Amino acid sequence: MIADSPVQSSNEARQQFQRLKTHLHRRMIDAIDLSKAGKVPEAELRQQLRALAQHLCSMDEVALPTDHREQMVKEILDEIYGFGPLEPLMNDPDVSDVLVNGPDRVFIERNGLLQPTSIRFADDAHLLRLIHRLVGRAGRRIDEVSPMVDAKLPDGSRLNAVIPPIALKGPTVSIRRFKSRALLFEDMVARNTLAPEMADFLVMAVRGRLNMIISGGTGSGKTTMLNNLSRFIPVTERVITIEQTAELQLQQPDVVSMEMRPANIEGTGEISQRDLLKNSLRMRPDRIIVGECRGGEVLEMLQAMNTGHDGSMSTLHSNDTRDALDRLEMMIALSGVELPTQVSRQYISTAVQLMVHLTRLSTGERKVTRISELCGVRNGVYITEDVFVYRMQGIDQEGRAIGSFFATGHEPTVLKRLAAAGFEAPTSMFEARELKASS
Repeated sequence: MIADSPVQSSNEARQQFQRLKTHLHRRMIDAIDLSKAGKVPEAELRQQLRALAQHLCSMDEVALPTDHREQMVKEILDEIYGFGPLEPLMNDPDVSDVLVNGPDRVFIERNGLLQPTSIRFADDAHLLRLIHRLVGRAGRRIDEVSPMVDAKLPDGSRLNAVIPPIALKGPTVSIRRFKSRALLFEDMVARNTLAPEMADFLVMAVRGRLNMIISGGTGSGKTTMLNNLSRFIPVTERVITIEQTAELQLQQPDVVSMEMRPANIEGTGEISQRDLLKNSLRMRPDRIIVGECRGGEVLEMLQAMNTGHDGSMSTLHSNDTRDALDRLEMMIALSGVELPTQVSRQYISTAVQLMVHLTRLSTGERKVTRISELCGVRNGVYITEDVFVYRMQGIDQEGRAIGSFFATGHEPTVLKRLAAAGFEAPTSMFEARELKASS
């Protein structure tokens, strides 16, 4: 017979610890008078629960070693108030994603790279209880009738959960965390996400009210970029944001934030992004920011861009700038309006001036790999000109990308529009050359 490996033994010990914690947690719930718990101040209730947990952990029948008791008490309180076994991951500022693929497979993304962890749940039921508690906090519900949920947690994190029968290998949780201190544009330049000249041009484009589409893959930094660009919208403008799950954090005084509402258990009451966009046009917006375009709402967004709401912005998933344009066409088709391809392309080209594409490299680094100008349509083909690009040449011994930002030499045609708005850009900014990273 082959002996268990140290890793297997360690994992089994963790799961036994979680099973014992689950048992003690249930005993605490049985011992609490819930009718009176709501009348006790929270600080006092926490103190009483801690004392109860310490008493249960010290009982002989529990047989818990003394050096493990304080850890058990802490984790029991995390089960009641926090994220259970995920609490240390949610407190780690370097963790951007927490991914739970069943009770014994927990992964994190740290610095752009996926890593396994030693975190374990007792069983599927333990994980399900955590999901129900987190979803309940967000005012949503999840069950066999509605086995998927997307919600925003009180700390600002975005949670997605899928449970059986949809999830074949057990409950699955994905948590996208947002840093306690927002990543500023200056930080992105310092981290070499984009060159200083690229940042200056984008800031000028926002202040000059150019319509912009930010594209990229999952986790490439689209929302972070959109948040940063929104900082440079003048405080005198009225801005309306529309999102599936609220993530944008605009600082202007006149901001109206709207979030779509899913259908209830009867299948009614849904308010889609498209409904919100149609309504926003009646709210006297100067700019409209759509957190992410996914479907037919793109037609209303393009209409807004084409009818006086200059400076509007949105994000969408795509592999490249050209792919982003193709997706815009596809989403127009999803709106139910049958437009000839030539008309759709002309409509898109008159609405959008700039395309910004972000990429998460294999090293985990995020880069603005392309800033392109959409110059129009000729003979049914988009005319796009790259203004700035990033070219990767390899990976160094420390696992970091080797590459450079370049100005292509194309002088954007929108410079005249920016100049008319009072924003002069030196032509030397666009001379073909390699751009130096921020020191």
